[in-house]
Amino acid sequence: MNMTRNPSNWAGNYTYRAVRLRKPEAIAQIQELVRRASKVKALGTRHSFNDIADSPEDLISPEHFDQVLELDREQHTVTVEAGIRYGQLCQWLHLEGFALHNLASLPHISVAGACATATHGSGGQHGNLATAVAAMELVTADGEIIVFSRKHEPGQFEGAVVGLGGLGIVTKLTLDILPTFEMRQDVFENLPLAQLEDHFDELVSSAYSVSLFTDWRNATFNQVWMKNRVSKDTSFELEPELFGAKPATRPIHPIASLSAEPCTEQMGIAGPWYERLPHFRMDFTPSSGEELQSEYFLPRPPALAALHAMDQIQEHIAPLLQISEIRFIAADDLWMSPCYQQDSVSIHFTWKKDWPAVRRVLPLIEERLAPFKARPHWGKLFTMAPDHLQSLYAKLPNFRELLQVYDPQGKFRNAFLDKYIFGQSISQFP
Repeated sequence: MNMTRNPSNWAGNYTYRAVRLRKPEAIAQIQELVRRASKVKALGTRHSFNDIADSPEDLISPEHFDQVLELDREQHTVTVEAGIRYGQLCQWLHLEGFALHNLASLPHISVAGACATATHGSGGQHGNLATAVAAMELVTADGEIIVFSRKHEPGQFEGAVVGLGGLGIVTKLTLDILPTFEMRQDVFENLPLAQLEDHFDELVSSAYSVSLFTDWRNATFNQVWMKNRVSKDTSFELEPELFGAKPATRPIHPIASLSAEPCTEQMGIAGPWYERLPHFRMDFTPSSGEELQSEYFLPRPPALAALHAMDQIQEHIAPLLQISEIRFIAADDLWMSPCYQQDSVSIHFTWKKDWPAVRRVLPLIEERLAPFKARPHWGKLFTMAPDHLQSLYAKLPNFRELLQVYDPQGKFRNAFLDKYIFGQSISQFP
């Protein structure tokens, strides 16, 4: 069982302060580590930008738990170990004739970590990645193994799936799957905000997945990424324009000045779902260390007003920004999901790596988005006051009770959970 310490996150903006990073190779080792620990957390692929996955004592990496365990063709589910990454799982599923309903922009992230923080792709009819979870196994504070399932534990299951690492160390997940399919990806350039006002619902529903990119330098979306299912039995003709936006004439990166080589195939070339739903290819290393990220979710009805609110402060946003992405996510019933019981629009900011400057602009963004009850992404950077964040989650008291039932001594609690879930701000770190 390997033991190292002080890794940093993917972006390099946060260094974990845990005393030890453990890398067990068997479930029994995880159970023993948890039994002995007084404070412990799971650490996935380190794509969070804050301290949500840190611990004052022990971190447990699931990197040795990366296998597909069972494919149930009749029930349309797949059971995997918690450390498997989407890129690895998706290729395996496709070869077996199956698919997941959606993917995030990066396929490099672990299944367990993505589901625990309600990570998502885009598509107005598609829930976040955690909505595919049908069951999950985890090691609780006493070292015992329990299973939460949609079928057998309704009422607790909805609270456990987006668990923020607070219930235990997830070891296995069972995911809903569907028959594999082909997709094409087309990019349009220069969509005026005024056109979005007139055709918002039409645009959101015009493809399987829709993403809008802007640098907030003017009232225009630089790019619109459209991902559509295709089949041999149906023809697909690309429109000559999309509400004033023109088709791109070459593959393009969301940040147009960068090479499109790391991006998934565009220009309407059909291919497997898992090679089109992400924005970036699995076989390219993302731009580690060059960015910070923030993201806010708001109900769909006031989304246009929220976008106008951002446009009104573009002079504060644009100088610090690499790119901003607007995505669409269907409502779900997972207690701590930012899309709980509301069809949502997310406004994502990829910042230059200048935290002092970003920290100054985030309160302004949050102030402008407050009337729309915007919820921040759990794993990204925000400055929202804990009491305000807590007020945005109707089921947060139930979630707090669930954590106390399965972790009465707070073994899986850390500074992040103390601050934003339990309303305590005392640092646990030396």
